[in-house]
Amino acid sequence: MSITKKTIRSTSGRLPITGLSLSAGVLLLAAGLLAKTPALLAKKQGIPTNPQATATVPPTTFATWFQSGSPSLNGIVNPANSITFPNNPGLANVDFYQWSYQMFLWATSPAPATYGGGGGRVFNSPVFYDISPPDAMNNRTFIPHTPGFISFAALRAAQVGFHGLPVITSKKGTIFEVEKPKVMPSGRFLVRNSAGASVEVAKASIVRGKVRFTDAKGKTISNARMMIQSNTPQSHIAQKITINKKIVFFDFFGNVIDTEEGQADGGALLSQGGRLIYYITMCNDVFAYMRTGAVDGGITPAPTQFPTTQAALDKITAYAATKGKTFPDPEALAIELKSSWIEADSLPNASQYITIKATIPTYDKSNPKHWVATGKTTKTLALIGMHVVGSAKGHPEMIWSTFEHFGNTPDATYTYNATSGTNPHTITQNTVGSWLFCKSGATNPSANFNMAIQGASGADIVAFGAANIGPTNTIRFKPWGSSNNQKPNPLISSVAASNTQILSMNNSVRGQLISGDVRKNYFFMGATWTAGGASPTGGFPTGNEVGTSQLANSTMETFQITTSAFDSTNNCFFCHGSNQVSVSHVYNHLKPLF
Repeated sequence: MSITKKTIRSTSGRLPITGLSLSAGVLLLAAGLLAKTPALLAKKQGIPTNPQATATVPPTTFATWFQSGSPSLNGIVNPANSITFPNNPGLANVDFYQWSYQMFLWATSPAPATYGGGGGRVFNSPVFYDISPPDAMNNRTFIPHTPGFISFAALRAAQVGFHGLPVITSKKGTIFEVEKPKVMPSGRFLVRNSAGASVEVAKASIVRGKVRFTDAKGKTISNARMMIQSNTPQSHIAQKITINKKIVFFDFFGNVIDTEEGQADGGALLSQGGRLIYYITMCNDVFAYMRTGAVDGGITPAPTQFPTTQAALDKITAYAATKGKTFPDPEALAIELKSSWIEADSLPNASQYITIKATIPTYDKSNPKHWVATGKTTKTLALIGMHVVGSAKGHPEMIWSTFEHFGNTPDATYTYNATSGTNPHTITQNTVGSWLFCKSGATNPSANFNMAIQGASGADIVAFGAANIGPTNTIRFKPWGSSNNQKPNPLISSVAASNTQILSMNNSVRGQLISGDVRKNYFFMGATWTAGGASPTGGFPTGNEVGTSQLANSTMETFQITTSAFDSTNNCFFCHGSNQVSVSHVYNHLKPLF
């Protein structure tokens, strides 16, 4: 039997899409489907309405998520119980996706009275702490939330890998960590020759895609190899040098890495309206008291993993009690949030976003290639993206999930399985629409998707190349955490089946949220973890990273995902490669609470 893929093209970004005829679609809209979607969202993006229901939250279960016992408008949601997390392969990922969505709804719920008197949202309540940017010694501090608390939102820092080094992504999609070459007092850096001896490089040039290293006598250093100073594997290490005033990255063998300008320098993201995007990292009380007890000796032996059992949690709660602290929801276990924000006054529909007051930097923008930091101001910021990361039974490496607001970014082509017609259905890439991070109608290759053209230089922002500071075009190359040529985990049959699970989960949860609930304007992109909670070894099928194991958020990993094809390094765990506490890049650098 010959099966033909059915291709569906959205004419306005992510509108709700079905495989029905136009007339049938009009009848559905007339029946009230469109009324369930905020007006602005209908102009921007949506989720297909007809995926097979392969990952859902039953109504009886969904009701238990709410503190009131039933869904209510902007109602308080309880955290998932991470101690009793099912961790059941027989559920084919659904338990992980349910956990992720419940935790997002909890973190963005109105704060109940038990959370320091209520007011604001859970993530901005005294149950959570902001995590400061690193100081000159790379140390960070917990910043307590108090009534009327105003966060400090920072620019994007350079993305770092597991070994704490900045990362770059080649145009083929491979991620490398970048270390500085070892420099001698002469100012020359070192490489190793064919005998393994270190040699000073007097000159470097590029010949047929490789760096040719020349010594002080003018001789080519034969079979030159990088001198690695970190513990990074040679297959994923890069160094950066300047040749003829141009920055060049090369791998262990001296091959030039084809990448975009500005990588490894913390590319700053701007909206199409020219507004900067800011970032806030937070953690919950269990996380903060665990770190504090580990540092001051209050928890012995010091934990090497985030809690996944009642026994591990009991040690943290007992320590907190000695400081007069009681956790209102300890069963959430350790939670870390990373969120992205834009100034709300730049949006035509700010009421459809979760907002906070925050302090942000101000700039003198008179030089289009160099914005100079001038001070700070307090603004209302709107949430556009959030990573929700937490430990759970059997998973000390933590479950990594991510969410975005509708209208951020268009999707590259993807497939899913529908309830009718031939499968898989294909949604083709279509950038037409009003996007925060993409010009309407942008196409490959002229759009130069996901390319950083400016970044932070100290407190300032500088252009990386000839172009002025400004917006670029962003696209979700792997919209639901799957590449287009490799299924992301062993519990599903295909890429389309994986995408279908995420689409189905979105429709199930969003369909049960009350109309007008601001959280309905955000969608779930997927979640990843490792098989059995083991230390990460790479993306499935070559490694143990599963779920939607090619996951990225277009507002946070903007410049790391540059292709729709599978790459074992395109995953949260390439940078967070452990099931120990070092899986969090901030944990070991945080000073104790007191």
